[in-house]
Amino acid sequence: MWLSADWRAAAEHTAMTASDRTEYTELRATIRERGTARVWLFVVGVIAWASLTVATAALAAPPLGSLIPLLVLVAVFEGVFALHVGVERIGRYLQVAYELDGTGWEHAAMAFGRLAGAASLDPLFIVPFVLATLINIIPALLAGPTREELIFVAGAHALFVLRLVVARAAAKRQRAIDLQRFTEITQPQITRNAKS
Repeated sequence: MWLSADWRAAAEHTAMTASDRTEYTELRATIRERGTARVWLFVVGVIAWASLTVATAALAAPPLGSLIPLLVLVAVFEGVFALHVGVERIGRYLQVAYELDGTGWEHAAMAFGRLAGAASLDPLFIVPFVLATLINIIPALLAGPTREELIFVAGAHALFVLRLVVARAAAKRQRAIDLQRFTEITQPQITRNAKS
């Protein structure tokens, strides 16, 4: 079954114009590169965050000092999130623009979904970010914060955890929203091309 689907997709791609083939190839390369960049950004960002957190603890910085590594953690997450959203958006465009017969990688990946009991991946690294946020607050607690400092520092950390939860929910809805939007945008163009 997959062999025939691959063959049909390949046959469809050979009917593309040179410009279409270039666009398709470049966008697939962009997905690959951004996917790799997302993982590297996470790894390098966590190393930078951990270094700052250890330095904050070792220097016995005041409780507000924990906000500096938190800011790094937030920046790393926002970069990871932006790369993920961009990759998903490009994937939906490819699905609508180049997989007109409903076959191809993007359709297969979307239909596959998550099977019960199967291993799942977290492209946003939510669990490690939450754990890092909890670890990040430890130096502030060890510094003996005043009540006001504790409320401010804990509040900043709680806001980031809330951001993680909201981003995860948005990411779960993104494929369907992007697919619908690209279908709306490209449908008139496909109809015009079919009439000419």
